Amino acid sequence: MASVVEIANSALNMLGANNINSLTEDSKPARVINQRYAPVRDAVFRAHPWNCLIKRQALAADTEAPAFEFATAFSLPGDCLRVLQTEYLDTIFRVEGRKILSDESDINILYISRVEDPNEYDTLLIDTIATKLAAEIAYPLVASNTLSTNLFVIYEKKLSEARFVDATEGMPGALDNVADRGSFQANTFIQSRF
Repeated sequence: MASVVEIANSALNMLGANNINSLTEDSKPARVINQRYAPVRDAVFRAHPWNCLIKRQALAADTEAPAFEFATAFSLPGDCLRVLQTEYLDTIFRVEGRKILSDESDINILYISRVEDPNEYDTLLIDTIATKLAAEIAYPLVASNTLSTNLFVIYEKKLSEARFVDATEGMPGALDNVADRGSFQANTFIQSRF
């Protein structure tokens, strides 16, 4: 079972630092991690539509309409970090602050939620968060810009791998038909030329 402290200790291990027992303990590593963990986690969450973080919600219109351009405003859920799409892909909308503006009378959204329980995270996502956290806290804890830079490069590689695995999960047959789809598109293009 994963925990925030385990993620923090993974980051500290990458720096060669001692483990902590709690984010609230009176030590420099705990104070730095306590300050940086939530912003780093949320930034990694926003970087990709992680399957383990996606939620769906129907939104009711706010009582106050936007001043112009759109007819309706909808308040975003408190745990919404990024709106991915609406139920109907042709819905015109704009996210402004913590509101969605649209001309629809109601709207259903798919969004990335701020899930705080690490037990809900994919293992590659946990590793990615730990690596970015290590890169962020490297200078405050060990005063090394080089280590921070190297860890950021490793983070980008881990993020790329985790994105790929996450994006290809739950798409039965999609990868099997890539060659067929490419062939179909090429044939359609060639036929249209005649």
